Amino acid sequence: MAKEGAGGGPDWNGLLKWSLAHGGDGTTPSRALSEEDRKWFMEAMQANTVDVVGRMKEIAQVMKTPDDVLQSHGVTTENIEDMLDELQEHVESIDMANDLHSIGGLDPLLGYLKNSHAGIRAKAAEVVSTVVQNNPKSQQLVMESNGLEPLLTNFRSDPSMNARTKALGAISSLIRNNQPGLAAFRLGNGYAALKDALGSDDARLQRKALHLTQYLLDNKADRNVAVELGLPNLMLHLASSDDSGVREAALGGLLQLARDRTLAAGNTLPNQDKLKDILRSRIEGISAMDADDLQAAREERQLVDSLWKECYDEPSSLREKGLVVLPGEDAPQQPPPDVAGKMFEPPLRAFAAPRPALTEDSDSGSGKKDPPLLLGP
Repeated sequence: MAKEGAGGGPDWNGLLKWSLAHGGDGTTPSRALSEEDRKWFMEAMQANTVDVVGRMKEIAQVMKTPDDVLQSHGVTTENIEDMLDELQEHVESIDMANDLHSIGGLDPLLGYLKNSHAGIRAKAAEVVSTVVQNNPKSQQLVMESNGLEPLLTNFRSDPSMNARTKALGAISSLIRNNQPGLAAFRLGNGYAALKDALGSDDARLQRKALHLTQYLLDNKADRNVAVELGLPNLMLHLASSDDSGVREAALGGLLQLARDRTLAAGNTLPNQDKLKDILRSRIEGISAMDADDLQAAREERQLVDSLWKECYDEPSSLREKGLVVLPGEDAPQQPPPDVAGKMFEPPLRAFAAPRPALTEDSDSGSGKKDPPLLLGP
């Protein structure tokens, strides 16, 4: 019989003692294992081994199961959301993300984007975002499964602001460095939805919309479309937002436009007088900050100064006051901080990596839950 620890789990202390006794430190010669020791060792190791592919197959089977059958087995909406949280952990491994399609889990996951429960729609979008982020193979698979369509639908018109925001995050991951995805975004009237998001009153949605807009501005054709739709004027308005993240993203986008050296560049920036008034207002606000707030506003300080210099060919008064680079800070590199780029950094795709503890501000709830019970045979 396998030896157990005090809590009924693997006997790790016993395993350590066994390893040392059998030459595990490399300083003593190994000796033959008895059958009982061999059996105990294998059971101790297997007790802490998770069959990720097998678990993903189970989750895929649940996602394929009709809602009424799940309900008859006592599976709740919360159980499904917890299950999607677990699936998201597994697909942080790029290999597992690419295997999701081969085990039959991608299509039912995309089907959850149309679920009647907003929480499930939002969680499904989060998983899709993880699957496709910096992953060309999975981007292609999602495009082939028409996954962009329900994401665009949710982004445009989902009654849940959280589901809209999560859909936008998944769209951003799906179309980045993905020309077919970007073309489908244009054809799917994605820019109109982006304009609506910038004009919303939800700071999280505004931030994500600004990050995507800033990415799109790198392309001349998309930059022209953004200008025609009036997105620079919306960014100008958001540059005076009460939310610091919104302000920074808006200023970053305006700086991109200011640095545009094409022949039509003179028409890309919004009203110069209004821009100057907003920058002056931000300079006044920054100048009145205490030391802690100044530290937190490092990116905004640098963006305001860079935008002023780019537009008016002179340093801002922040530089004269010594507020662009505070004592102990490194001088900003050129160009200044890429606010949007942070949203597209590759995720940590370590195999079955533990996820960081959630904070009270986390979008995913108040803490990690045990895996939900799935349907029996």
